[in-house]
Amino acid sequence: MTKSGAESKGAITAGAADIEKAKAIAALLIQPIGLLPQASGDPIKPFAIGVWNDIRVLLKPDTPVTSLRRATSAYTHSKRYLFACAQPDAYRHGIDGTPSTPVSDEDRIAAQLAVTKLKNSASEPPSPPPPSLQMPPDATRANKIRAGILGRSQRKASSL
Repeated sequence: MTKSGAESKGAITAGAADIEKAKAIAALLIQPIGLLPQASGDPIKPFAIGVWNDIRVLLKPDTPVTSLRRATSAYTHSKRYLFACAQPDAYRHGIDGTPSTPVSDEDRIAAQLAVTKLKNSASEPPSPPPPSLQMPPDATRANKIRAGILGRSQRKASSL
């Protein structure tokens, strides 16, 4: 994607992680859907607005809807899916995989921002722990483990 976002990169193809996420969705359904990639190299197709209702109807009996929602969310929030939505010539697709409508400018820009945010978060080095959580070099392994657990609980408490 260029800085202006005006040039298309063509079809965005699925990688191994995308296929695993697609298989997780397919495993919850009573029949396959043409919207999901089947193998690496297949194009990633942005979902049509409202296709969730069509997919939910195909949920296997006794399978919680929450499982399907989480699986589809993991797929639709992946970097390649967002990148596919960010393309200027992107189209949304129905459950059978046929193109239906172009991705709106608003959705395309939102996807571009999300991709940029993902790229920036991946390129930033992790910040060092605060001095209060740093261990002296001669600390025992058990103390380091305790400090790590304590650090996680302090971070959770401060984010609440």
